[in-house]
Amino acid sequence: MTPPTEPPRRRRADAERSRAAVLDAAVRLLRQRPDAGMAAVAEAAGVTRQTVYAHFSSRDDLLTAAVDRITQDAVAALDAAALDEGPAVQALLRFLDASWASFENNAWLLQAPPAAGAAERDEARHEPVTERLVRLVERGQEAGEFAPGLAPRWLVAMTVALGHAAGDEVAAGRVPSAAAGAALRTTVLRALGATEPG
Repeated sequence: MTPPTEPPRRRRADAERSRAAVLDAAVRLLRQRPDAGMAAVAEAAGVTRQTVYAHFSSRDDLLTAAVDRITQDAVAALDAAALDEGPAVQALLRFLDASWASFENNAWLLQAPPAAGAAERDEARHEPVTERLVRLVERGQEAGEFAPGLAPRWLVAMTVALGHAAGDEVAAGRVPSAAAGAALRTTVLRALGATEPG
């Protein structure tokens, strides 16, 4: 008589929980140690290195999954910021605040070496953020809160580039994070032809 085996669904659910636990540990650890290897991630997750490799075939795969998770969290934070509600200027400030908080929590990404194909994946990761910001800029222009005349996609590309530049300045140690975040808000508002409320 053969011993009973675990149902496939239960095994799959266990594997998904194990993968999620490894990924959670990796994101936490990489925030402190961007150069952490697979053994350190395994230790942080409380599993063996073989378990980490069972879910992620290489450090690049693990980094890709970590960045995907961070992107999902950032998009969720933007959705929680209710960008389609209230005056567009206020919504833009909520967008910038949520985006900057995500940067501050994940500044280690600027130190991580890019994986193969990173540029294409980064573009795809930015798309949900870009779409939300395009809608917001269009809404602000239609309401007369943002200057008309420039294409929303151009204004969004400029906003993203300014955000990256602010992050680079912080990472290089030239500007404190709070000052860079404040400068980003002021610069983006001016570029969009809006004034900061209050």
